[in-house]
Amino acid sequence: MKQLTNLTALIMLLLILPGCRDNKQKGTESADPFIWLEEVDAERSLEWARAQNKLSDESLTTQPVFTELQERFLEVLNDRERIIYPGILGDMSYNLWQDEKNERGVWRRMPKKDYLAGKDVWETVLDLDELSAAEGKKWVFGGATWLGPENRYCLLHLSDGGKDEVVIREFDAVKKEFVEGGFSIPESKGSVTWVDRDRILVATNYGPGTMTSSGYPAMAKLWTRGEDPATASIILQTDTVNMGIFVSGGEVNGKQYVFLNDSKGFYESSMYLLTPDGVKMLDIQKDVETRGLFKEALLLYLQSDWDFNGEIFRKGTLVSYDLPSFLEGKASVKTLFEPGERESLAGIMTSRDFIVLAIMENVQGKLSIMRPVEGGWHTEAVPVPEHGTVGLAGSDDKSNDYFFTFSNPVTPTTLYYGDGKEIKPIRKQKDYFDASGVRIDQFEAISNDGTRIPYFIVFPDEMGYDGSNPTLIYAYGGFNSATRPTYSSLTGIGWIEKGGVYVIANIRGGGEFGPAWHQSALREKRQNAYDDLFAVAEDLISRKITTPDRMGFYGWSNGGLLAGVAMTQRPDLWNAVVIGAPLLDMKRYNKLLAGASWMDEYGNPDVPEDWEFISRYSPYQNLKKDVKYPTPLFITSTRDDRVHPGHARKMAAKMAEMGHPFLYHETIEGGHGASSTNPQEAEMRALMYTYLKVRLMD
Repeated sequence: MKQLTNLTALIMLLLILPGCRDNKQKGTESADPFIWLEEVDAERSLEWARAQNKLSDESLTTQPVFTELQERFLEVLNDRERIIYPGILGDMSYNLWQDEKNERGVWRRMPKKDYLAGKDVWETVLDLDELSAAEGKKWVFGGATWLGPENRYCLLHLSDGGKDEVVIREFDAVKKEFVEGGFSIPESKGSVTWVDRDRILVATNYGPGTMTSSGYPAMAKLWTRGEDPATASIILQTDTVNMGIFVSGGEVNGKQYVFLNDSKGFYESSMYLLTPDGVKMLDIQKDVETRGLFKEALLLYLQSDWDFNGEIFRKGTLVSYDLPSFLEGKASVKTLFEPGERESLAGIMTSRDFIVLAIMENVQGKLSIMRPVEGGWHTEAVPVPEHGTVGLAGSDDKSNDYFFTFSNPVTPTTLYYGDGKEIKPIRKQKDYFDASGVRIDQFEAISNDGTRIPYFIVFPDEMGYDGSNPTLIYAYGGFNSATRPTYSSLTGIGWIEKGGVYVIANIRGGGEFGPAWHQSALREKRQNAYDDLFAVAEDLISRKITTPDRMGFYGWSNGGLLAGVAMTQRPDLWNAVVIGAPLLDMKRYNKLLAGASWMDEYGNPDVPEDWEFISRYSPYQNLKKDVKYPTPLFITSTRDDRVHPGHARKMAAKMAEMGHPFLYHETIEGGHGASSTNPQEAEMRALMYTYLKVRLMD
């Protein structure tokens, strides 16, 4: 196998020493010689990152395949014939478009009837490239919060460089300009919603002591147009040790419902409704997931069994919670969907007269419509293709128009339109890579405790069972987020088309089989997710599909932590590991950016009992000098304000000190996705797939 090498260790010796001399902190952190790399914009940290980028990028960009991949990726990302998704708002269809001429993007619209007719004549609402040039920023579009039912005014979210922090400005979609003297919220993490035309509810940074340890607002205020926000009324606040206050809202039949969530942690919050008499706490479970409004009912996805007035609603069930009844003091709850075995809820959309449900059965997509009838609900199945993923692509609660997609790893995405009576395909993605002779199958591996772990395998029809097949596994395994088999043009071009076997592992921690699947890998049970991944890898070896010399793993964010654990716990299984936007130092993760908000998922490392189980897998603490590791590729972003780039920086620095080779790529902008323009995305993905090809195919 060809090896990628660099002079990382030598460069690190030169760059680490100043940091070591300066690291004279007291307490436990003084034991970390690389803590200085947590100083995101400090010149010595950036100098270190630039040095690593130079070495690694030179090593990868000189490979013959890099330029080919970069050009093809950029062609796909800029393709003017790619699917344009509807973005329905009333009678209009909105879309953000990026291409070679519009790197930041054009926010545009056309009448919905023209979109459905297949027309391609768009009206520009806001040019992000022009705005960026005029204001000296690198604006990334973050969406809009609309004031219904007119949908003329919105609160526009803009991120400088792709960060989670945004500025929010009032925008007039009729005049296509920002409202002079309108609402304007300075850069912060937070949330906002309309109360009425002249009032908004804002959770943002109000100064010292108003943000939580997780980096989110600890209070929400009611802003009245023209008044000083500093003197605005505080509607709700929480302790700064909690996760934060979040606000949201929605208009139903001309009535604006405004909600506030006091989130103690990621999976525990109290939900309030703003009324003329102040806020009223809803009598719902603390761990419930809200899934929007249908008419005047709040849709709730239950994460645990709920005893409501003597009636038991099971975990994993979708129920409706009637808000007018609640305000009258007699709340009512009704079951909409209760999952069967190996079944779970994948998504919800609402229209004027019905609810659209995406459901997974053994991680394969199905679609249903639920209509309210006297005394309950009527459910009807929507015919969709088999053996793939159904995605919800938008709906309109003023009509019965809705959109969904179907794809699998070798079937390009098709966009469907439905109206409650029939469905029809209206747009189809190109075949961006050659999938002829490529098959999909679903296998199961048996984890350490006997749990069946499904996984999808995408492979050439003529694949030999001799252990010689280059194989890439992807998994996530966290935060109740399901990993599903979908079409990816970049994965297809970079890996599948070149003869690689691609595996999607549905490990515990995700939401593939509902809340129980997620909860079986929480906190002290986290090792289950890692054991599941190892079981899939070993199953591939036992089937003689691949060997460790030909096998790699790729994970991002929580999946980046998974990749770090895969490398440190089972280095014998891999010859390549892509560690993207990762958490790695689990001793300090809760002190870095949004890390404290994830303690419900991982535990609190400052509590000895929690650190006992966290310390067993934390990659940074478990890296050893005398172990042979596969050469990993770290990918992170200086502007990632969700998962701190210090995780990847420090892990790479520690590997260098121990003499372990690695590759490292840090984008300056791009936020948690490590890219905010198509050229950045094309370059980053080309680096990644070049690395994988050289490590596993050459």
